[in-house]
Parts: sequence; C-alpha cells; structure tokens
Amino acid sequence: MNTQNDKWSALTRKNTKHLAYWTAAWVLTMAVVAFGPKFVWNFNATVSVLFIVINTVIGAGMILANKRYLNGLDEMQRKLSLEAMAIALGVGVVGGLTYSMLDMTDILSYDAEISHLVILISVTYLIGIIIGNIRYK
Repeated sequence: MNTQNDKWSALTRKNTKHLAYWTAAWVLTMAVVAFGPKFVWNFNATVSVLFIVINTVIGAGMILANKRYLNGLDEMQRKLSLEAMAIALGVGVVGGLTYSMLDMTDILSYDAEISHLVILISVTYLIGIIIGNIRYK
C-alpha cells in the first residue's frame, strides 16, 4: 500500500514540476514577446513572429503538461480542480464580456486590457482551489 502511495506521490511531484517548468517557460517567452520588440530587436517583424511562434509552441506544451497533471491527480483533487476551473471559466466569460461592454460604451476611462481578464481568471481559479480544499478537508 505504501509503495503504491509512494509511486503516486512521486508521479504527482513529477507532473507538478513539469507543469511548473512549462508554465515558467511560457511566461518567460511571453515577456520576451511583449518587451523584446521595443528593447531588443527594434520591432523587426521576422524576429517578433519567430518568438510568437516559440511562445505558442511552448503554450501548447504547457496545456499538455496541465492535462497530464490533472490526469495524475486522485479523484478528489481532480474534482477540486475541475470545479475551480469551471468557476474561473464562467467568471472569465461573464466578467470578460461585461468588461468589454464597459469599454465599448466608454464607461471606462481606460482601454480594457486582456491582462486584466487573465488576472481575474487566475485569481478566481486560485480562490476556487483554496475554497475547495477548505470545504473537502
């Protein structure tokens, strides 16, 4: 029994590390794409497209690592993650469209930015995971 739990724990740690590496690489390449044109390669379109393609490929790797991570979780952890993702998706769609409508109708004094939506979805997912863990303890 302990051997099986040890194997499962080792697999979960490995999947978590892989997901962290892929996520860090994706965030790093996102920063390169965001700041590189202005500070490094003087808006050279070829270099920008190259780094955007690299970012997209690494993003696909991150998605697959996340899928592998979820598949390696036990049923309870998978349920917590899926519930948090469902709430984050709903908040992202409803909140994102509401935010867009506020921008389109000039109620906002600034332009709506996709980064605000990403932050909203991330924080919602994090809160969902925390609440789920508290609820199922």
